[in-house]
Order: sequence, then C-alpha cells, then structure tokens
Amino acid sequence: MIDTLLSQVAPHLCCGCGKIGSLLCDNCKYDINNDLFTQCLSCRGAADETGVCHHCNLPYERAWCVGERSGVLQRLVGDFKFQNMYTAHIPLAQLLDERMSELPPNTIIVPVPTVASHIRERGYDHTLLIAKHIAKRRGLKVQTLLVRATNTKQREASRKDRLTQAKAAFAFKGSVDESTCYLVVDDVVTTGATMYYAAEALRAAGAKHVWAAAIARQTLD
Repeated sequence: MIDTLLSQVAPHLCCGCGKIGSLLCDNCKYDINNDLFTQCLSCRGAADETGVCHHCNLPYERAWCVGERSGVLQRLVGDFKFQNMYTAHIPLAQLLDERMSELPPNTIIVPVPTVASHIRERGYDHTLLIAKHIAKRRGLKVQTLLVRATNTKQREASRKDRLTQAKAAFAFKGSVDESTCYLVVDDVVTTGATMYYAAEALRAAGAKHVWAAAIARQTLD
C-alpha cells in the first residue's frame, strides 16, 4: 500500500531508459524478451528445447530463465531484493511468465522458500510474490510445499559452500500427486544448487514431473 501511494506522489522510473510511469517500460521489456536465454541452469552449457542439457542428470525435466543478471534485469532484481521495491515483483513475474511455454492445467507452482531473516528485512517474501503473480496470470495454484531446514545465506559464499548449504536447505511438507506437474520458481540462479535440491526434495516426496523457472542467471564472482 505504501509503495502504491509513493508511486502516485513520485511515479516510478523505468529501470532501463528512465521513462516515467513504470519500473519497466514496454520497449525495455521487449528488449529483454527478445534476448533468448539458451543455457542450462546447472552447467551453463547449451540447452535443448526443454531448457536443459544432455550432460546434467537433473531432477527437473524442463527449465526456463528470463536472462543473465545484467543491465536492466540486474537493476530490476536489485531494486526488488535490496531496495524494498515491492511492486517490482509484477514486471519480474510478467517477464518470466512470458518466457515460459504452455503449462499443464493442473500445474502447481512451488516457490523456493526464502530465508526468514530476508523476509523480515524486506517485509515480504520476494519469491512467493513472484510465484503468486504468475499463478494469477495463468489461473494456477501456489503451494508452499518446501520449507527452509536451515538459515544459511548463500550470498558471498563460495561454490563449494553453496553446494553444501543447498543440499541440506530444504524440507518437504504436505503431499504430492503423481499426475501433477510441479513448477519450482526462484528469482536468481548462480550455481544451480538451490534449484537442483529444491526440485530433488519434491522428487523424493513422490513428484513425478518437476519443472524449473528462474528470473535471472548470474555467474559466481
């Protein structure tokens, strides 16, 4: 509500061109959508039409990603995660929704759970917001079937530490249906470990069809 009121007093500027009116104007949105991401989320190798490569034995069958975390997309993600720009979840969700192909009508969207301290800092669960907006656009359901089993933070962690942390990060709650497709949604993929073990947790619970989708792919500095 506060963000909405502020946008009326001081309208948002496009993260790309600075145009007044929205966080992402149609022209900048077109530029992002026109730059297709064709890499495997895990190894960064060339992906096939399913979004995964033939070399990685992944727990998810299909994958989508909007693009590299750079330029306009980087600024938009940064404003959303670190500048408390609540309404940024709308253009981010739209970008990912428009990147994905048709989903089965019984698809359940499962957001990667956010560390509790990050939710307190921002005042919202950023991944859940994105998942809910995509679900609204698609007429699908969101289920928080995964919960954080640890409170470790991956930011600034090494690749080895990220893999170790992600392996123990998730616990499953609820139940799955073998005939249902589960779409795991995350904001940023770095090593691919979080997406891997989130999807693996659903597989271990009995899910037969798990897909993956992320806003941005970034390299590990």
